[in-house]
Amino acid sequence: MAISDRAQQTTDRLQKFMDKNIYPNNDTYIKQIDDFGDNRWQVVPIIEDLKKEAKKEDLWNLFLPESDYGHNLTNEEYAPMCEIMGRAMWSAEVFNCSAPDTGNMEVLVRYGTEEQKEKYLKPLLDGEIRSAFAMTEPAVASSDATNIQSEIKKEGNQYVLNGTKWWTSGAMDPRCQFYIFMGKTDPENPDKHKQQSMILVDKDTPGIKIKRHLPVFGFDDAPHGHAEIEFNNVKVPPENMLLGEGRGFEIAQGRLGPGRIHHCMRTIGLAEVALEAMCKRLMSRKAFGKEVVRHSVWQERIADARINIEMTRLLTLKAASMMDEVGNKVAKNEIAMIKVAAPNMALKVIDDAIQAFGGAGVTSDPQLARAYAGMRTLRLADGPDEVHRLSIARNELKKYL
Repeated sequence: MAISDRAQQTTDRLQKFMDKNIYPNNDTYIKQIDDFGDNRWQVVPIIEDLKKEAKKEDLWNLFLPESDYGHNLTNEEYAPMCEIMGRAMWSAEVFNCSAPDTGNMEVLVRYGTEEQKEKYLKPLLDGEIRSAFAMTEPAVASSDATNIQSEIKKEGNQYVLNGTKWWTSGAMDPRCQFYIFMGKTDPENPDKHKQQSMILVDKDTPGIKIKRHLPVFGFDDAPHGHAEIEFNNVKVPPENMLLGEGRGFEIAQGRLGPGRIHHCMRTIGLAEVALEAMCKRLMSRKAFGKEVVRHSVWQERIADARINIEMTRLLTLKAASMMDEVGNKVAKNEIAMIKVAAPNMALKVIDDAIQAFGGAGVTSDPQLARAYAGMRTLRLADGPDEVHRLSIARNELKKYL
């Protein structure tokens, strides 16, 4: 790994911040959300307090490779920081490094006009607002982005949006101020990858209705949340179009690469936490005359967990390195591999940890059930495993054609 001294120093400072401010406040974070009662879509005080501290310590906007807006870290340098943040999944927001804002910021940095950056990017980078990404639709198989049916029609000096989106993550947050909306501007274009466009939409624009909140295995993911949203004749000015009509698929591909690195490395951090919890639990309990950890089946599971975590970490770091050196397009196979490998690895480790905890494992006490739900969702979030496996297989078979 080619890590600069500056990046290593930032990583060390991040670890110290986590030890001092994040881990000791895990219970505080959970309690503050629980104290909201029925209205859980509120700003969590501990998050806002720690955001100020992170800014003071220059641990803010750590991502955005090759950009003056962030720390100008490479993907390979940022990846270990994601793993550290993954040990407390709520911590990414403290450093303004949480999805979907990170992906939306990257879109605006890469493709936004100066006016769009001033209105939308600047307050995002300052942590004053949040955002959402409206792409997936309930009526079609959205794993194939060319299936998107929502309309973006030019009418006079404005665009009119119609369609229903769901799994719009972050839309329930009261600080969410805008969406990046994907729809079709040219549905008859013979090139199906040039039918779609992306456009910026202010949340309070008339015609937008949040139909419902979508729970994940019963968890509401408050205060972030996921929503089904109806867009009914929503009028948007032409200057809100991103990059130009017909460029939506291109933007989507550019947006997803770095985000997968972030997700996968945070997943590895979460798997490490689950393995640690499993080991401590097994060493603290006795069954059938000896410590549970001394039963060989558990030693095999512990060994497998360590092997799989290390393999996944190395594969993810390889993908990050390739993205830096040869670009996302050339690294697409490695990106697809980590998208399949990381959540499946974490699911197995977390599942074994739940088994080690017995009945306690499925309660909210060790937070393993919530972690499992999150990781199972990740097998869908950036495209289902099947799509990535198909891509990997096709690239492999090309060698023999």
